[in-house]
Amino acid sequence: MQPQPTSSPQGKKLLEQVSDAIRIKHYSSRTEKTYMDWIKRYILFHNKRHPKDMGAEEIQAFIAHLATQKQLAASTQNQALSAVIFLYRYVLKIDITLPSDIIRAQKSETLPVVLTHPEAMSVINKMTGVSQLMTKILYGSGLRLMECLRLRVKDIDFGNHQIIVRDGKGEKDRVTMLPDVLLPDLQTHLKTVSDIHQQDLKAGYGEVYLPYALARKYPNASKEWIWQYLFPAIARSADPETKKIRRHHLDESVLQKAIRQTARIVGIDKPVSPHVFRHSFATQLLQAGYDIRTIQELLGHKDVKTTMIYTHVLQRGGLAVKSPLDT
Repeated sequence: MQPQPTSSPQGKKLLEQVSDAIRIKHYSSRTEKTYMDWIKRYILFHNKRHPKDMGAEEIQAFIAHLATQKQLAASTQNQALSAVIFLYRYVLKIDITLPSDIIRAQKSETLPVVLTHPEAMSVINKMTGVSQLMTKILYGSGLRLMECLRLRVKDIDFGNHQIIVRDGKGEKDRVTMLPDVLLPDLQTHLKTVSDIHQQDLKAGYGEVYLPYALARKYPNASKEWIWQYLFPAIARSADPETKKIRRHHLDESVLQKAIRQTARIVGIDKPVSPHVFRHSFATQLLQAGYDIRTIQELLGHKDVKTTMIYTHVLQRGGLAVKSPLDT
């Protein structure tokens, strides 16, 4: 059963208020779903008590349960804590002061998996079609998987040879390079996407999801060419909220499966995922001599410390010390 806390004076249940607050903050639908799930689990863990009747002690007990009983990863624990803090701060308007000794997991310092340039190209060259083009963008421009899937026609700037990443991690826009070698492939791909869009329009469809209030402000924009997804789904589908028939972007599992299978075929003995190509993009730039701040900006990292992890990948045997066997 779903938790059913008491309604607010405005008549909305707590979870509806959470949903409203998340959308006002312009968080992604994925973040909304994740936060809602953690808040439900927090309420259920405390036998459906209303969060306003709980506080720091109950939050600490919940996080400790995730850490010790569920043994969840550090990132997952921190995600759960962020969701609960969001509930108190932006929905209940309660300032929760957590104790300094709260069990808050530290992120692991596991080095990222990276591919050498020959390895990356062996995977890319074995792939075909849309999956190959998307993988080239991940490796050539350093995008995250969802950033690539959410690209729209207007985000490709052929004149300036750049890709504009809208609402990346942390709701920030950024600009990264558009490799020259991709121009012909992208132009050919856009012709195919344009044909699909024209067919949708003729069939009485052709709409695409628009973020935030843009759909209300520009009611006809959802059918405009520039707003269409660069990598549209194979079939149209009903929007889960509005029930409108639209063509969404390609599902993330399509590229995940294609990369995993291709890496296995070419014989790479590493756990290869779409994100590995972003890691490889960063390490290749470091090896080419680009400064860490430039790479930080291209990757969209908030803190340069996150980008610094790639410097460790390049080190050979602690601090690049040469082994006696190699002398």
